[in-house]
Amino acid sequence: MFDSIIRGNRVVTPNGVQAADVAISGETIQAIGAHGGFADDSAGRVIDAGDKIVMPGGIDPHVHCAWHIPALEEGGEPSMSSPPSKVSEAALFGGTTTMIDFAFWEPGETVEQTFARRDVEWGDCHIDWAYHLMLRGDPPPELLPQIAESIQAGNPTVKIFTTDITPSRVGRMVDFGDIWEVFKVLSAEGGLGVIHAEDNDIVMHMYDKLFREGRTSFHNLSEVHNTLSEDLSFRRVIRLAENIPGTALYMMHVSAATGVQAISEARARGVPIYGETLHQYMMFTEDDYKRENGQIYHTYPSLKSKADQGALWDGTREGNIHVVATDEVCCNLSVKTQGVRIDDTSGGNSGVEPRVAVMYTEMVTNRGYTLERFVDLVSSNAARIMGLYPRKGALAAGADADITILDPALRRTVRKEDLHETDYTPWEGHEVTAWPSLTMLRGKIMVEDGVFHAQGGEGRYLKRKIPMEVIEGSAL
Repeated sequence: MFDSIIRGNRVVTPNGVQAADVAISGETIQAIGAHGGFADDSAGRVIDAGDKIVMPGGIDPHVHCAWHIPALEEGGEPSMSSPPSKVSEAALFGGTTTMIDFAFWEPGETVEQTFARRDVEWGDCHIDWAYHLMLRGDPPPELLPQIAESIQAGNPTVKIFTTDITPSRVGRMVDFGDIWEVFKVLSAEGGLGVIHAEDNDIVMHMYDKLFREGRTSFHNLSEVHNTLSEDLSFRRVIRLAENIPGTALYMMHVSAATGVQAISEARARGVPIYGETLHQYMMFTEDDYKRENGQIYHTYPSLKSKADQGALWDGTREGNIHVVATDEVCCNLSVKTQGVRIDDTSGGNSGVEPRVAVMYTEMVTNRGYTLERFVDLVSSNAARIMGLYPRKGALAAGADADITILDPALRRTVRKEDLHETDYTPWEGHEVTAWPSLTMLRGKIMVEDGVFHAQGGEGRYLKRKIPMEVIEGSAL
């Protein structure tokens, strides 16, 4: 006797799209059977999905919940991005069931203290989650064995910045000598480097140059966080990793054609490197900074040109961009637009809820991607790379019953009033050709037909191990 059966004509499994029954008991998928192969009376409930798309829940491996947003006025109070409870609610409405945030190490802390501090902020989450350990500044030598222990304890991804991003964030960048030492630990322990790669010399030079020229408006951000910076930094990070066999890289928020090209060339040499972009980069360009409240489209690195955007799309087709994430930083419009200069504009934006629907529309409806490719880009590849597969990101026997039913009959125009995060959305007015009608987390229906059934604290922290095929470069 199963708890439930989801029966559909378009079920996206690791073996392709098929008409199938998905049988669920407790928190897991018990079996994938032929369509109608399980009797209706063999389950407490049969959900007939018809021609809707039955897929694994979305996975967003790049979010920032409960994140400090600095005050712009001296002595002002900093803002905080929305907590996991709010962001995870929106995620469920949008068909996402797993997120990965960041545990940011502070000088003077142990790694254990860093994770414990973050756990306090993540205690009331509706979906499952994990952390990337985020380093910044000058990690002391005694931190290296702690990172090794953390990897073995199930926290295998380490975030590194190669730039301070803005002049006000001095201390964010990790210098290349320290990156070298961290890469040695990642290689020895089976970790994965998740990299924010921009060339700090170029970025800071451009801040100085534009300030000298009086061109300080945020409209000029693409000149500061430019394609040359991405090119130089990607290649330097890759070259360093190549000198430490067994170092695997995940390049976060690839924004430029130069980054895609660097990944492509490295993969051709056998480097274990994987690319992530953001749905903002896929849909907006530097021209969107000129729109009303143009800050809402911005994250770091900056938006780029239409040619760069085209290269990102090509990267998803050619196997050099593997994941489409959000870089979620959910705050009110007044906070998002408080910065008006190149050095004070807030990064990130609210996007976790519409991500799956927007990408389905742009990939499947508008560009003819297969359902399998779409699911890989919004769910399965993130699970594979980040050490969650096949527990997450797969409709298969033994996997967690994290399931989204995407309904092409639910065409709609995205409006901020219909979403569940904040008082604005960069996707305002965007037409989507499907929307989730049901989201299930570990066998429990969390959202159905627009009704929220989740209760507080049902999410769980996920310990992970990076698969050897990811580290060796044979995955994807």
